[in-house]
Amino acid sequence: MPSSSVFVVSRSTIYPEHHESVNNSLRLSVSDLPMLSCQYIQKGVLLTQPPTELTSTHLISHLKISLSKTLSHFPPLAGRLITNSDGHVYILCNDAGVDFVHAKAPHLTIATLIPPNYSDLPLYFRKFFQFESTLSYAGHYKPLMVIQVTELNDGVFIGCTMNHAVVDGTSFWNFFNTFAEFSKGEKKITRQPFFGRNTVFDSPAVLQFPEGGPSATFSGDEPIREKIFHFSREAILKLKFRANNKMAVNGQNGKTNGKITPVNNEPALQNGAAVKGTASEISSFQSLSAQLWRSVTRARKLDGSKTTTFRMAVNCRHRLEQKMEPLYFGNAIQSIPTVASVNELLTNDLNWSANLLHQNVVAHDDATVRRGVKDWESNPRLFPLGNFDGAMITMGSSPRFPMYDNDFGWGRPLAVRSGMANKFDGKISAFPGREGNGTVDLEVVLAPETMAGLEEDMEFMQYVS
Repeated sequence: MPSSSVFVVSRSTIYPEHHESVNNSLRLSVSDLPMLSCQYIQKGVLLTQPPTELTSTHLISHLKISLSKTLSHFPPLAGRLITNSDGHVYILCNDAGVDFVHAKAPHLTIATLIPPNYSDLPLYFRKFFQFESTLSYAGHYKPLMVIQVTELNDGVFIGCTMNHAVVDGTSFWNFFNTFAEFSKGEKKITRQPFFGRNTVFDSPAVLQFPEGGPSATFSGDEPIREKIFHFSREAILKLKFRANNKMAVNGQNGKTNGKITPVNNEPALQNGAAVKGTASEISSFQSLSAQLWRSVTRARKLDGSKTTTFRMAVNCRHRLEQKMEPLYFGNAIQSIPTVASVNELLTNDLNWSANLLHQNVVAHDDATVRRGVKDWESNPRLFPLGNFDGAMITMGSSPRFPMYDNDFGWGRPLAVRSGMANKFDGKISAFPGREGNGTVDLEVVLAPETMAGLEEDMEFMQYVS
């Protein structure tokens, strides 16, 4: 990738237009603190060229004003992290501002950035974001957010880099959606974030750090390939049907006598009774995740006795019996690990692995969330992001996030893409498909030889469009 393909025109600091009522400081929760060793989130949208009246100068000025208005409703993002004498980490809402970078890439076109299906992701996207490899702990002395607007030959990319100890995906996309709405001309905020801290995640527990802060939990030096795999609604429904139906064999000795009967899953039982809140149907996303788990594990050619782990981040806002505010600002996520031996995963059918994921998600209720908090408080620790044994998959983001709602005034995004942050062999990010209606894009990051094996796995590829 030529270093001259993207060049910075200017850098500036943007401050909130005015002050909204919010606490001067917000303590990081037990869901925020583990993210201090994670890199900043990097996500952005590829847009068509703005109308001719929005010249380059007018476009940048317009976006800066819109960003300033948005920050008025998200004052923590204009602050900095601070650790007090007791070891508690806070967001200090001091209006220190965020960075705004204007860049140009006149030789890059939309066609270059959205190659034909099955191509690897162009490396250019890595240059559309700031703070490469920066850990969230750096928010003690760096801005908590950077916006980079990159003008292309025939389009614009708006990239947002945001501190992961300050936001999760729900909070990130609420900010991004609001930024787009103000740019489009909205006068009032439509989804006001909630800054309260009286939740199960608020805790007096202290996480100890070495001098100078934590280190990344993965090296980031291994060779990787990145691809977007698109799944149509029809393909996902086929996967879901397959995952929800065991093929019951009628007859003796495995003979079907010409008849195969689909059998739906039964609700999970505990002490002979159905577990409260258990849904019998495996979801579309759980079905897709199970298929990915099977196919990536097969492509890795692991020993059958080895244990493989599928980690899935879940939003806890609605899982508590006294539900949190849907727009609670901060991290309100926990990681659900599902484990199986390679032999179990590959010799059983899709229903088996999908049901394993499904039951784990269903069981993650109020009591489970609270147990997770207590467990962390008893042993405060950073989130172990990475693939430590070569057999892990980590699923992040969500196809439910409103990523394609980001119309800045001249049309919906053509694509949603990410930077290089938090990427390693086995990191998967789920996006909605641009056409909506239940379509899903999976951003898959794998070792080159594993990606080659996945591309040849017809059990997986038959669903890719």
